[in-house]
Amino acid sequence: MTLQGWVPEIGEFLTLAEVIDLAFDYRGNTTVVRADGTEIEGYVFNRDREAPEPFIQIFDAAGNGPMRIPYSEIRNIKFTGRDMAAGNSWQAWLERREREKVEKAARHETGPA
Repeated sequence: MTLQGWVPEIGEFLTLAEVIDLAFDYRGNTTVVRADGTEIEGYVFNRDREAPEPFIQIFDAAGNGPMRIPYSEIRNIKFTGRDMAAGNSWQAWLERREREKVEKAARHETGPA
């Protein structure tokens, strides 16, 4: 399962802090929707909910940053970027490696073209 494309509904059953934790663990870009309505697309690489003023840190899509955004300035976070970890499970890696071994062996048996 991936969060790619998800736009959370923050409210009674889901807090902003929970969404921020998910965004921190997400291996793709997100779009931070600020309280003033502006949006910043980028990669959330740090957060501190225990700081006197909780914050996230993000590199924008162009790689600029880091930018520090207080939780109080965040309305929502959308999971808009491609999930770089999707499909990269251990099992998928093993299957790909085995397939590559078979292909390499087949090329070796046929010799140079």
